[in-house]
Amino acid sequence: MSFTTLGLSSALLDVLSKKNYTKPYPIQEAAIPAILKGDDVLGIASTGSGKTASFVLPLLQQLQHKRVEKNRHVTVLVVVPTRELAVQVREVFNEFANGISAPIKTMAVFGGVSINPQMIGLQGVNVLVATPGRLLELVESKAVHLSDITTLVLDEADKMLNLGFKDEMNRIFALLPKKRQNLLFSATLSDDLNSITTLLLHNPKVIKIVAKENTLSLINQVAYFVEEEKKGPLLRYLIKSQDLQQVLVFTSSSYKADAVVDKLSKHGIDAEAIHGKKSQWVRTEVLRQFKQGKVRVVVCTDLLARGIDIEFLPCVINYELPRSPKDYIHRIGRTGRAESPGDAISLIAPDDEHHFKIIQKKMRRQVERIETENLKFSGY
Repeated sequence: MSFTTLGLSSALLDVLSKKNYTKPYPIQEAAIPAILKGDDVLGIASTGSGKTASFVLPLLQQLQHKRVEKNRHVTVLVVVPTRELAVQVREVFNEFANGISAPIKTMAVFGGVSINPQMIGLQGVNVLVATPGRLLELVESKAVHLSDITTLVLDEADKMLNLGFKDEMNRIFALLPKKRQNLLFSATLSDDLNSITTLLLHNPKVIKIVAKENTLSLINQVAYFVEEEKKGPLLRYLIKSQDLQQVLVFTSSSYKADAVVDKLSKHGIDAEAIHGKKSQWVRTEVLRQFKQGKVRVVVCTDLLARGIDIEFLPCVINYELPRSPKDYIHRIGRTGRAESPGDAISLIAPDDEHHFKIIQKKMRRQVERIETENLKFSGY
């Protein structure tokens, strides 16, 4: 199947052709026609499966024929859990909108930066990509109005509808018109998400794309079993001995991320940290340099586990395991994307072994076990 069969306009097809997008992903094949019809959609597909373009393309087509009738009354609202994902979704909208004649203005808003430039920039916006807290601040300041929303998108919907965002999302839902198109996309479908979506979605088109085995096998998973106090030297040994050049390392806390970066830097390995305590400018700049290959190692919390697309990222390392098996899948899903192989390495201390067994059971996959007694990494 090609994009020409999905009902997209010639202008968007030209954009896709110029950018060498020739064959849609399965989630795009199913979602684009449904969205163009005006259906509500629940799309479940693994990370790196093209979910963002599956809603961006049809929404841009719908917007080609609409204009902002009242200033600061946006038409499309996309709600996301993190600042980084907000920026990334905006970039995808802009990437495809640049080639069509209708002027469509997309803006991303999030906390951690001054609200005043965002308030000014909201004039004439068609598509607003927002994190929940900053969106509510802008509404309270009357910088934006949600009464004319025709389409609501929840990206990483399982995260948006859990307890951490529940109160904010309920306040947002109360501000929206009851008659609207709802699009929910997620990499996983939990029982909580399934029950909540029945309240949000009206006769939805449910799309569930099961990852093929060969897609999962693109990620080569290995686990090194090591004493907790030796994780640091082992991490440095792996990076240096394997000459790893673009590595995303996950820790469980901001404190640990900074500590790991400090040790890597002292041992001559270029590293930076990204976590919630860093300013938005720093986070954006580090991520930009990392994508360009200018930073060798980025150590982060689960802030970067969801939705962040770093094409051809070769290696992910779990310095510490996440609490949830689902978050483990999101983490390692940063590699093995765009049909390119990648490595996912986990450092497993004795206290981690039981939890790691649960993770393997949940993903129905055994991870290669490597003992470290005979590895000579004491000097690293």
